[in-house]
Amino acid sequence: MNKADCPFCKGPAGHVVFSGPRFRILRPQEAGFPAFYRLVWAEHVAELSDLSAADRLLCMESVVKVEQVLRRHLKPSKINLASLGNMVPHLHWHIIARFDWDSHFPAPVWAPAQRQAPADALAQVVAAREAVEDNIRAELT
Repeated sequence: MNKADCPFCKGPAGHVVFSGPRFRILRPQEAGFPAFYRLVWAEHVAELSDLSAADRLLCMESVVKVEQVLRRHLKPSKINLASLGNMVPHLHWHIIARFDWDSHFPAPVWAPAQRQAPADALAQVVAAREAVEDNIRAELT
């Protein structure tokens, strides 16, 4: 079921890293967070508990695979996982590599910035994205 007013039903809502029959992995444009990814479930459901047991397992295993790729390639200080859906009630998981140098660390990415992130550190993460995203696709296929 798709909903006409849902941004995740309308289109990709970011750079598509992986697209499969049950979900897609996106890299949205989140300034200052070059390793911010999102798993968006294909079917318009609001909650994880709306999925069958098999689909819940697929969803969570896929979130973990993306997390593992980010950890392996980027060596972040922390990975933030969130399934909020307050603004867009379409099941999606935020998978965000966090670094102690990022502008908001240790606060959430949605909090006020605490500092300017170093441009060279941001550039290193951006430079690694192609390899990271190739590995995400390999893990999910």
